[in-house]
Amino acid sequence: MKLSTYHQQSRDTWHSLVLVMPLFVLYQIGVMWTGGVRNGVDFITDMLWWAVGGELTYYLGVHVGVLLLMVVAAVMLRNKERLRLRVWPAVVAESAVYAFFFGAAIVAIMDALGLSALLSVGLSVGQEASVLDNLVLSAGAGLYEELVFRLGLMGTMLMVGHRVLGWPRWWAALWAVVLSSLIFSAVHHMGPLGESFALGVFLFRAIAGVLLALIFYLRGFAVAVYTHALYDVLVLVILASGG
Repeated sequence: MKLSTYHQQSRDTWHSLVLVMPLFVLYQIGVMWTGGVRNGVDFITDMLWWAVGGELTYYLGVHVGVLLLMVVAAVMLRNKERLRLRVWPAVVAESAVYAFFFGAAIVAIMDALGLSALLSVGLSVGQEASVLDNLVLSAGAGLYEELVFRLGLMGTMLMVGHRVLGWPRWWAALWAVVLSSLIFSAVHHMGPLGESFALGVFLFRAIAGVLLALIFYLRGFAVAVYTHALYDVLVLVILASGG
């Protein structure tokens, strides 16, 4: 496959929705296997769990509903190109590279901005969990936070800025990247499940949001999802276990 073909297919919304479905199915299986364990890492799925009162049946029902909506959207957006399944491992491999350097990039940016002293306050990862639990949590964070904050929120902001307000696409994209990233970080400190506010944590997540938003804009939804999920695997499973 030509690099240009891979770049185009891995980036468009139809292919992206199809490419993340294997992760979605694995997440559903993992939730059933672990009983819906929570640890405060992923704001969106934590809020879903809280909203359904911790009832696993309802929680799974919401996920099935979201999956069905994704299938419907994929069918509606389907173009005439044939889906090439070999795109999927390439997307995962590309995302793994981004995930490997992700944390170091955030720290380097904070250091360049003179904010490295704020890194002494660490991100909350909740209670200790098993390797399987953390794999499931990582998949959920990658799926739902990218679905809500990048595809949903940032995509809507970009559309409003460019198509409704008539801004140049680059200006609409810049506005959408920055504002959606600030909101992404801020919501983790809001509501009944929110963390106590710490400036270092807020800025770390905001910069993470900017990087994920740039990946979403330049490389598409699927690459953003797998980058997010694999970075969480790196932090929660590999580094946490001393691997």
